[in-house]
Formats: sequence, C-alpha cells, structure tokens
Amino acid sequence: MPETEKTERTLAPIGAKTSATAQAEEPEPGEGAAPDPEEFERLLDMYDVSFKNFAEGEVVKGIVLQVSDSEVIVDVGYKSEGIIPVDEFRDETGKISIKVGDTVDVLLEKTEDKEGYVVLSKEKAEKMKVWDDVERAYQERRVVIGRVIERVKGGLAVDIGVRAFLPGSQVDLRPVRNLDSLKGQELRMRVIKVNKKRGNIVLSRKAVLEEENAEKKRDTLETLEEGKVLMGTVKNITEYGAFVDLGGIDGLLHITDMSWGRINHPSEVLNVGEEIKVQVLKFDRDSERVSLGYKQLKADPWTTATLKYPTGSRVKGKVVSLTDYGAFVELEQGVEGLIHVSEMSWSKKVKHPSKILTVGQEVECAVLGIDQEAHRISLGLKQIESNPWQELADKYPVGAKLRGKVRNLTEFGAFVEVEEGIDGLIHISDLSWTKRVKHPSEILKKGDTVEAVVLNIDAENQRLSLGLKQLATDMWDEFFAHHKVGEIVEGKIVRLTNFGAFVELAEGIEGLVHVSELDEKRVDKPEEQFKVGDTYPMKIIKINEGEKKIGLSIKAVKQDEYQKDLESYRETAGSDRSTLGDAIRAAQARVVEDRKDEAEEEE
Repeated sequence: MPETEKTERTLAPIGAKTSATAQAEEPEPGEGAAPDPEEFERLLDMYDVSFKNFAEGEVVKGIVLQVSDSEVIVDVGYKSEGIIPVDEFRDETGKISIKVGDTVDVLLEKTEDKEGYVVLSKEKAEKMKVWDDVERAYQERRVVIGRVIERVKGGLAVDIGVRAFLPGSQVDLRPVRNLDSLKGQELRMRVIKVNKKRGNIVLSRKAVLEEENAEKKRDTLETLEEGKVLMGTVKNITEYGAFVDLGGIDGLLHITDMSWGRINHPSEVLNVGEEIKVQVLKFDRDSERVSLGYKQLKADPWTTATLKYPTGSRVKGKVVSLTDYGAFVELEQGVEGLIHVSEMSWSKKVKHPSKILTVGQEVECAVLGIDQEAHRISLGLKQIESNPWQELADKYPVGAKLRGKVRNLTEFGAFVEVEEGIDGLIHISDLSWTKRVKHPSEILKKGDTVEAVVLNIDAENQRLSLGLKQLATDMWDEFFAHHKVGEIVEGKIVRLTNFGAFVELAEGIEGLVHVSELDEKRVDKPEEQFKVGDTYPMKIIKINEGEKKIGLSIKAVKQDEYQKDLESYRETAGSDRSTLGDAIRAAQARVVEDRKDEAEEEE
C-alpha cells in the first residue's frame, strides 16, 4: 500500500475504518469472511459502554499515538481519536518533549466534531487541574506561588497556572507605591476568594507576610533586650530616621543615632533593603517599641577631642553649615566646632557668615575653648591673623592727631573710619568747646575728611574715642584761669527751667543760677520773674573745673549791696551808738520779717 494512502487512512474518521482500533479489526484484503455474529455483538456492547463513560467537560487520560509538526493524535479509549494542536505541548523554550506512547491528561470538550474526531485540549485540562488545586488551596488555606504578570487597575495580575488578581492593598504589610517594580517577581500568597464559574481568583500576599511576621515576632521578642546587638533590614526611611525590621518587629533608628557626624537626611547613610548591624538602646515590652542605635557600635570621637584639639591650637576643617550666628566646621567625622560671627574678623562687622565663608570651604582656625561633655568647640577665624587693634595702640597713642573719613552720623556722635574696617567715635560732647550741639550734623557731614585727637583706645573691646574740639584751645581752661569764686560777673539768661536759670558768661561758657539763688525771696516759677535775654550781675559761688560747671547767685549780689549800704550808714552816723544800734536792729528786723514771709508762703 502506498505511504500516502496509509496516512490518509490513519487520519480518517472511525466510520471509514481508519482508526488504530479499526485497522486491527478490519479483515485483510482477500479474506472476504464476515465476522462472527457473537463477536460483533460483543464489540457493540463495548462501544456502548465506552460511549456512556465519556462526558463533555471531563478531564480524561489519553495515549499519544502520533506526533507531527502541526498536531498530536491522542487515543482516550473512545470510538475515535482526538487531535490536539502541537503548540499546546510546547514548553517555555518552544521545544516539544512529548513522544508516542506518553500518557497525558486532556479535557474532553466535545465527543465528536464534524469529521468524527473527539475534541480534546491539553491546555484546558491543565487549567481545570489548576482550578481544582486552587479550590483545594483555598479550602486548606495553603500558600500558592505565582509570578506577577502586569499591573492592572487596583492591583496586579498574577499567574498561578491561571490568571488571578492580587489587590494593591494585599501586596504588602505597608502600601507599595511602585507596583510596577514587582513585575516578573514570584510571590508567596494565599487564596482569599475563588469563583470558578466567573473565573475569579483573589490572592493576598499580606496574609502570608502577617503570619510569617507573627511567628518571627514571637521568636524575636523572646530574645530581645537592651544592649543587644543584632542584624536588621532597613524597611523604610523618613526624614527623622529609619525603621529596621528585626524579625517580625520594627525598631526605630533615629537620625541622631545614625552617625557621630552631621547628617541632613537618613538616606545619606542607609538604603531601603540594606542589612545593617544595630544595637538595642531601649525596649518597652508592653508597647513593643524598640529604639535602635547605629553609631553606638563605633567609638565616640569626642572622648579624645580634648587631646586632639587643645585650647589655643590651630586646626583645619571643612565648613558644613552656615547660620545667622556663625559657621559650623567639621574637624573630623562626628566632631564639629562653631566659628561665631563675632570671631570672623577683627575689623569688619560681619552681618552674615556667607560674606566670608562658603559651605564646603577648607579653613584654618584657632581653638578658643572646648566643652567635651556638651560636645562643643569654640573656634576663631580672626585669631589666625594679627589683631590690628593692638597695632593701632602703638601707631596712634593717646593725644596723637589723625585724619579719617566721616562714615556715619548718629544722635550721640560721628563715626570716623581711621583705617579699613576700624572706626573711631567722636562723641557729641567732644565736637565743640563752646557750641551746644544738638546733633553732629550741625558740625559734620557724612563723607567729610576730618582731623581729630585720639582720646582713648580700648583694644580688647575694639573701641576708639576721638575728639574734635581738642584741636582748639579749651575756652573753659581760659575762663577758669581768669575767674575765681567770689567774683561778680555779668551774665545773660539763655534758658529757664523749674530748677533755675542757665546763664551765658562768655561765648560757649555757661553757668547755672539755682532757683534758691535767684532772689532773696522764694521763687517758685522763675519764668514769671525772669526773662530769657535779661542781663544781671551775679556772683560766682562755685567752680568745678573737672566737670566744667559754674554755680552763680543773683541773690548774693543783692546781699552784698545791702551789706555795703549798712557799712556806709555806719560811717555817716559817726560815734552815735544809739542811732547805729537802731539801724542794726532795723536791718535785723527786716531779715526776720523776710523769713516769716517765706515761712508763710511755704505753709
């Protein structure tokens, strides 16, 4: 028989007597004998039983009869074979490992198609088996393993043999922001819902993790104690620290316990998923709160800081931070010092450290002081250079004259720049000997170049006092040289107050007539009896050369005149004692009367 004919007979339906079973039963050509009636009846019964044992939608076992490039013929013991596309037998690499004689599970989709073949499916049979396994896993609460296929709305699509759904809320113990990162990963999950008719399977990885963590947590809590060093996994990072999984229980590693040095953010030291060694600092068994330390596993650099950085020594460091009040300099990891803004320049008034320093800059500075317990080191930048204020004292001794530019005017004086960054103050009281200056702008202007006398230098406090009036002759000294207490001088009232009257004795020279020295009678309101501009003779009753103060009295002049009148009367009266006595008594009576009047006014 030709090969093509044999093939056609092999692939023809059972009704044409071409199946493997039919070929065995078909008489050879030339025999021509009819089959035995009893045998034929037996065969019909077998066909009947076989037909009754098959039902559509069931998974049955079959034997591979033939494998071609396009299909596989499988005998399931039915009246005809089934044909399955060869692609259903390919593995992930595309290879076909099935061979003739192998037993396979197939799904009987249809007992007979138009051509008389049984409709079978290997893939659907496998899925039916998977569904059965999924239902058993659901009932027995078993863990299933699946591979993440893709991200879908609300969660992930997972392949567990069939397509299943893993909600985003069930992916992990904590919300996962990037679900796409799980694509292709194999996960251990539990089936929490299954509906075979709708083809719906819902999974939960969170349930598995919770059970695993609960078991780990029990073991961890039994051995956890303060001071213990153990391994942990960085689970999450925040601005204030990191949460470390110690095995079913999380501990907080605060940012201050990560490094002895400065850290702006925990991510500078740790990464999520990183395994680290930590020390238990505090453990509250009731609340299950654990505080961890990372830097504690290394030596504290401050223990040797006093030896490395003694006061007065020069050190080098890197500027790591700038604030309004200074700059922090890292001398080594974990050890920082502060250069206060006042210690940055001898002469310049530094408003902000950024005017002199920048972050990352290497600087040399002097150690001004160290407090090991408080972890503080005071540093100075200006101490690296010589102090120009010390040099100033040698350059401009007290009494020396210098020139400078008026840089600023205030209510109390004028600041004059003597050298770059060094200002001296001319106080308002040192602007003029004679003129009463209300504001420095009456004599000086900003930008003027002036000559002044050095009055005092305080290098420690960086203060320089200058004088302008000292360039001229002191009018007060000249006045005191020519006038003494007891002299009568002419004075003009320039100001009236409730305590007396200020009197101008000469240009720039003023004295005070106290209210008690204005008149022999009590004066309560000087402005009612005296006027500005009036001139009176007055007696100098007090002089204070140091404070440049002069005390005057108008009343004393009147009393002197009275005494002169009395003496003149005595001279003209001659030796007449009774008349002189009467005059004296009369004068005494006037004095007593005046005192009575004053007493009555006080009452």
